[in-house]
Amino acid sequence: MTTRSVIHDTFTIEHTYPATPARVFAAFASAQAKDIWGDTGDLEPADGDAGVAEFDFRVGGRERFGNKWSGTTYRYDALYYDIVPDQRIVYSYEMYANDARISVSVATIEFAKSGDGTALTYTEQGAYLDGIDGSDAPELRKGGTTQMLDNLTGYLQSQAAADDGT
Repeated sequence: MTTRSVIHDTFTIEHTYPATPARVFAAFASAQAKDIWGDTGDLEPADGDAGVAEFDFRVGGRERFGNKWSGTTYRYDALYYDIVPDQRIVYSYEMYANDARISVSVATIEFAKSGDGTALTYTEQGAYLDGIDGSDAPELRKGGTTQMLDNLTGYLQSQAAADDGT
């Protein structure tokens, strides 16, 4: 019998954005916006996949997409459980590498007014399964999520500049 392993981990990322909670929330609620700020820059669409394959932002809705990185095809499959506009998003998601499930996570994103901007708190509880890059998998996931949330700052600034006509 083969022993199968799992690593459990929880991480929280806090970030403040120079935009209202409504504007930050809207960046999560739009496939077009997420295609811009969620792109880490070094990924390519998976074979036959042009980015977001499905985006149904509602309770019970799904978000699915695939990408290739270093010859491995990754797939993301999420289900939204709780959406409170401008306040909270709760969803679960699975990650696959070459069709093998490598993790299952529950994520909560909270939005709160902070001065002239928004304080965002992202909390993820993950189960990292066999076949992933060892015990550093939680840190790799946190690093990738941090990079995407950092990208959101630039997106929000560019949207504000476009609104101002600059």
